[in-house]
Amino acid sequence: MKAKKVWALVLAASMAVGMFGGCGGKGGDGGSAAGSAGSGSGTDEAGADGVVELTFYNADGQEDDPWTDPVAEALTEKTGVKLLTDHPVGEDKQRISLMIAEQKYPDIIYAKGDAGSLIDAGVLIDMTDLIEEYGPNIKKLYGDEFDKLKYSEDDPSIYQLSSYGKGGEVYKHSGTAQLQWAVLKENNYEVPKTLDQFEKMIKDYLAAHPQTEDGMDMIGLSMSASDWHWMITLGNPAGYIAEGAPDNGQWLIDENYNATYKFASPKIREYFKWLNRMYNEGILDPEFATQTHDDYIAKISSGRVVALTDTDWDYADGEKILKQDGKLDKTYAGVPVTMDENTKAPCLMYQGLPTGQGIGITTTCKDPVAAIKYLDYICSDEGQVLVNWGIEGTNYFLDDDGHRYRTPEEAEEANNNKDYAKTTGVGYHNYPFPRYGDGVEDETGSTYTTVGKDSVIAEYDEEQKAACEAWNAELLVDIFPQASEFEVPAFSPVWALSKPVEFDEIGNKLDEIAQAELIGCVMASEADFDGLYDKMLSDLEGSGMSDAGQMLTDIIKEKVALVQ
Repeated sequence: MKAKKVWALVLAASMAVGMFGGCGGKGGDGGSAAGSAGSGSGTDEAGADGVVELTFYNADGQEDDPWTDPVAEALTEKTGVKLLTDHPVGEDKQRISLMIAEQKYPDIIYAKGDAGSLIDAGVLIDMTDLIEEYGPNIKKLYGDEFDKLKYSEDDPSIYQLSSYGKGGEVYKHSGTAQLQWAVLKENNYEVPKTLDQFEKMIKDYLAAHPQTEDGMDMIGLSMSASDWHWMITLGNPAGYIAEGAPDNGQWLIDENYNATYKFASPKIREYFKWLNRMYNEGILDPEFATQTHDDYIAKISSGRVVALTDTDWDYADGEKILKQDGKLDKTYAGVPVTMDENTKAPCLMYQGLPTGQGIGITTTCKDPVAAIKYLDYICSDEGQVLVNWGIEGTNYFLDDDGHRYRTPEEAEEANNNKDYAKTTGVGYHNYPFPRYGDGVEDETGSTYTTVGKDSVIAEYDEEQKAACEAWNAELLVDIFPQASEFEVPAFSPVWALSKPVEFDEIGNKLDEIAQAELIGCVMASEADFDGLYDKMLSDLEGSGMSDAGQMLTDIIKEKVALVQ
């Protein structure tokens, strides 16, 4: 791409100018590397106060950041950079396309799933040389997965830094499916491992408790499938439960890196046949495909829904109401349900560093050296502590062993005050920027994030504590197959990878077909299921399913070649 090559000359000039700047570092391991990014840039972009203002577009942002909270102010003090943020407005889905059409870009950008369009248009710079010159902390953070940041075998440029955690442990997980705690208590905390066991527990509980205390009919299993949530409640669980597959979006990847659209899998077909039977037997909510997501959450918050196939962030609003109403036993336990005893739930598996969605620097950035120094500071130990824990002596303290901790009052405020992150800045500036995963420790033995084993255990409610005692477990996730039982893939999760426009066009069409026809299969009579599923497979194949699978296979094999 000519734009990329032209930018190499622009970048070289910018870096050369940057070398003449002074170092204004303020100590800490990030101080010398990130220093005062504005004064070190050697440009005329810094204001009278020596601060460089960089524009930042956050495709996942909900509002503009006024950059006035204590953590933001500390970031500017340490780096000499202030970010002026912008975000999508309403249902704005064309913002990146508009930027490209008008050729007007922010200095740094998080484009989420649209990054490929920016790369194809030559908008993002190759950060490789900048990282080599100014990014020791970036290299340290990514460590043995640094090469995964490279775009492709043919173009090994680094256009983005991943917006997801590097390494770490999973201390909490909602499982492949969920059951109300009341159900598990009635089964002496037996953990359902297979669909047959899961089904029996649901049916037995419905038989014993057909209505809620206020007379509403109980619902065995519900979903939210009328909009994009179908992927979360109907599509994703099929891969986890039937195949024991990690999250690669709509695709299954075999040991030879061949990609298959997952709904073509015979085992996933069997899972949908099970859902079809649950629907016809009245266990699956008859409104699963037509209700709005608000309707779905309302049912959950009423305590009527015995089981889910969802993920915690998607049903959290319903659980909050249940907790407020004192109905803890109607909240949900994550369980490692799979099709059979030979299939292993992949809940705790580390899939490797997600790449393809991350922070990039644009070709119109007024000061790329300041930008990379800012990113390097974020990656430093000092920067990670600042964005995750906040201000020492205010948001966290050090114990006699030098380990960070929060007071119970601070932890309570962080967990229950919806404005905590926005007003304090704690946790407000760590996403979508590079970061370590939960449980990764620095040289002091403290975790970079506030999420650790002790903090998770401290937040358990009465139902969760009782389950741990019954299971003789420290953590609720101890009942899952552990991360050590899985190999880390050589490629990043497929959902995050940058893919060509032609692949996305086919993929979107496949998903449209799958959503409509899978719902039709589930709602059909049992006698009609196989015929309808065969028709869906034929429609998918006629819409380019095999072509997309081959494209994705080639992409994954290229990615693997970069790290081997």
